[in-house]
Amino acid sequence: QVQLVESGGGLVQPGGSLRASCAASSGNGFSVDNMAWYRQAPGNQRELIASITVGGSARYADSVKGRFTISRGNHLNTVYLQMNSLKQEDTAIYYCHAQVSGDYAGVYWGQGIQVTVSP
Repeated sequence: QVQLVESGGGLVQPGGSLRASCAASSGNGFSVDNMAWYRQAPGNQRELIASITVGGSARYADSVKGRFTISRGNHLNTVYLQMNSLKQEDTAIYYCHAQVSGDYAGVYWGQGIQVTVSP
């Protein structure tokens, strides 16, 4: 099995910044392909906000475009989400998502981290 471990959530004032990280468990026999960040606010469905390929091609939801940046670490098993100019409507649980190929092929989710934007 592959585990995704997230960190970096917290409480921030509107206009502030946070950086979330997600690392896939290390090991042999598998590779992490596309990675993404989703979020789910209370009463809402989980939504895709940013994705990135192995080659580094990124896409964003309109709601975060220009404010959030997704990137991958040098080992490609890590993904980051830099969140700038945060708004109260960004408050949600943020989930890391990864597509894995090889011995543990499948789709994996992180445990979720809380991001709260409040005055």
